[in-house]
Amino acid sequence: MPRRPLLLPTLALGAALIAGAASAQEVKRTDLGRSPLSGDESKEIVVQLVEIPPGATSRRHFHNGQEAFYVLEGGKVQAPGKDPIDRAAGEHGINQREVPHAGYTNVGDKPLRILSVYIVDKDKPLQVPVP
Repeated sequence: MPRRPLLLPTLALGAALIAGAASAQEVKRTDLGRSPLSGDESKEIVVQLVEIPPGATSRRHFHNGQEAFYVLEGGKVQAPGKDPIDRAAGEHGINQREVPHAGYTNVGDKPLRILSVYIVDKDKPLQVPVP
């Protein structure tokens, strides 16, 4: 039996998988500033712009310190097993030290943009992944 008829479907499937992987976007974190915390040289203040494009997932993680965040541009997000929810511009909150958060996917059609300010331990990773 000739194997040539399977060549085109196999190539098409491979191309689709590669294109899907290439189009999957990642969360982008841009450091806007870092400075030692006045009065406590073991800590630092970090300011970041966090951009979550449509289809990207913000993996569960925690910080070695506190995070205050402000939603600059809202969007629709969905956590595993939950209904989608809207995150509106102007929403804000605080994530406590070593408390896991995130784990959601941007299921909307526009990027979610968040300004985050962290006060964290200077010599530890800013973000620690959680399974």
